[in-house]
Amino acid sequence: MNAMTTRRKFLTAAGATLAGGSFLRPATAIEPIPRSGEAKFKFSLAAYSYRELLSGKNATLTLADFIDDCAKMGLEGAELTSYYFPPDLTAEYLRGLKRQTFRLGLDISGTAVGNDFCHPAGPNRDRQIDLVKQWVDHSEVLGAPVIRIFSGQAKKGQDESEARRLAIEAIEECCQYAGEHGVFLALENHGGLTASIDGLLQLVRSVKSDWFGVNLDTGNFHSADPYADLARLAPYAVNVQVKVSMHPAGGPKEPADLKRLAKMVRDAGYRGYIVLEFEEREDPRQACPRYIDQMREAFA
Repeated sequence: MNAMTTRRKFLTAAGATLAGGSFLRPATAIEPIPRSGEAKFKFSLAAYSYRELLSGKNATLTLADFIDDCAKMGLEGAELTSYYFPPDLTAEYLRGLKRQTFRLGLDISGTAVGNDFCHPAGPNRDRQIDLVKQWVDHSEVLGAPVIRIFSGQAKKGQDESEARRLAIEAIEECCQYAGEHGVFLALENHGGLTASIDGLLQLVRSVKSDWFGVNLDTGNFHSADPYADLARLAPYAVNVQVKVSMHPAGGPKEPADLKRLAKMVRDAGYRGYIVLEFEEREDPRQACPRYIDQMREAFA
C-alpha cells in the first residue's frame, strides 16, 4: 500500500488510533479553511513585481536587493518567485537568503513556481511534478510556508474533464510530498482550468489533502463581476495576492477597490499574508511603496 493510499484509507479500513488516543483523520476534499480569532493581516511583496529588474537583458537587481527593498518598505515578508533564482541553485544560496531575511526581521512569506499539471503521462508530466517537489525542498530550507502553483490547461486532443483529472492527481501527489515537508500548496486562479470561479471550485473541492488551499489573486478573474467570484473563493485562501487594477468582462481596466477587497477577506476570517503583486507600467521601486501604504490603510 503506497503512502497516499495509507493516508486516505487508514482510518476507514482499520479504525485504528494513534499512540496517545488521538484519531488519524483521513484527508477529504477541501472545505473552507477553518479559522480562529478575528481576521489578521501581514504584508508582503511578490518578487514578480520586480520582474524586469530581476531577469532579462535589463536585469539590474538580485533577489538580495529585492529583499533589502522589502525591508525598506516596512513589510513583514517577501515572496520569492522561482523564476529569479540562479539556475545552479544551491542550498548555500538558499540559506544565505534565509539569513538575510531573518536579520532584516522579514519572513519569506512564500515561493512560486510556473507549472502545468495537465500533461498526460510521460516525461513532460514527470518534469512538472518534479519541479514542484524540488521547490517543496527549497521552500523547506527557506522556511517558506506556502508555494503558489498552477493547474495548467487542456492539451490538444484533451477534453476538460481529462485535463482536470490529470491536474487533480498531480496536485494530490505533490501535496502528499509537500505535507511531509510542512509546506502548503496554494492553487492560483490563473487561466486554464481555473479561469472561471465554477471551474476553479470544481477542481479545488476535488483535491484531497490537508496541505492544500487557494492563492486568491484579486486581478485574475475577468467575469462581469470579479468581486463576487473572489468572495466565493476567499474562504479557501491560504495566501492572498492583491493587484492594483482589475479588468471586468466587457469593461475597461479599472483601479481595484482595495477597501472592498479588504472587507471580502476579512469577512472570510482570513489570517495571513496580503501580498502585493505589481503589474503596472510604473517603476516598481517607486510605485510599490505607495501602493503598500494604500494596502495597509485599506486593510487596517
